[in-house]
Amino acid sequence: MGGGKLLRRALASLALAVLLAGCTDTRPAGPPPVATPRGAELFKERCAPCHPDGSNVINPKKTLHGGVLADNGVTTPAGIVKKMRNPGPGMPRFDQSAISDADARLIAGYILATYR
Repeated sequence: MGGGKLLRRALASLALAVLLAGCTDTRPAGPPPVATPRGAELFKERCAPCHPDGSNVINPKKTLHGGVLADNGVTTPAGIVKKMRNPGPGMPRFDQSAISDADARLIAGYILATYR
């Protein structure tokens, strides 16, 4: 194989690697989340006592800020609702009788839109 052909293949491989570097499977699909006034109100009532300004008074390493959420596998509204329904240690469980699915989605949208 000639030097020019080898160089072209190497450059093509490098270009492909650069293009793929930004691709991940953790990006949420669909429209970006929206922080509605009702979502903000529900967050303030139900979540802000333990998560003021997106922090975490129980476990300071597990905030609601985007990078931390993503590091813990939570990148979508459905992921936040799942955590609300089946949280880890230290967080109360919010089942459907405590927070409806519709309200839980509003809270999730608020969190993702506000603390990315």
